[in-house]
Amino acid sequence: MLKFYYNTAPNPMKVALFLEESGLDYEAVPVDTREGEQHTPAYKAINPNAKVPAIVDGGETVFDSNAILLYLAEKTGQFLPDGHRGALLSWLMFVATGVGPYSGQAVHFRHFALGDRTYGRKRYDFEARRHWGIVDARLAEGPYMLGETYTIVDMAVWGWASRIPFMFDDANAMAQFPNIKRLTDWIDERPAAARVRALMERHAFKPVLDEDAKRHMYPQMFAPDPA
Repeated sequence: MLKFYYNTAPNPMKVALFLEESGLDYEAVPVDTREGEQHTPAYKAINPNAKVPAIVDGGETVFDSNAILLYLAEKTGQFLPDGHRGALLSWLMFVATGVGPYSGQAVHFRHFALGDRTYGRKRYDFEARRHWGIVDARLAEGPYMLGETYTIVDMAVWGWASRIPFMFDDANAMAQFPNIKRLTDWIDERPAAARVRALMERHAFKPVLDEDAKRHMYPQMFAPDPA
């Protein structure tokens, strides 16, 4: 049976959505990153980068959420467009290399970074908004990221989109991205999304970001300054 290593962060959520949408049989294995479980030798043998999610599917091990989405879509033949592989790869990689990293850094510099974070917050806030604006403009052209077909690209967008209000510390931030809101609302109403929410509540992950958790998740906070 496929093993899915996860927590409640955006990247595992998008993989969980695919698993629930596709009906694949899987075992959910929680990895509590605030407890440092991602740094154990056993887990780093699965993902040397010590991040979630990852999957083990028989003899195949796959890490990085968008790589997992593409692997599972090709394995099952589900949630892929009819043709247009170039657009699929372009938008999937745009989320992987732009939307996700800039969104994550926007969250970090707004809510967690220490010291003078003015420039970091300004840079990543700007880039996150710019990337989300590109996604919103794309969705203005059709119901889904690849036109008329619901695909893994929409799942990749959905994973991060729910964090937009927290990302920008603005409860009304989604009003700036009406097309993203339309897509995420539609996905949120699907039974698969409800099952993802239930999965995310199944395990009691550590709720507090105390100093020990920060050491596990943001070790650079405690590293000496570079010479």
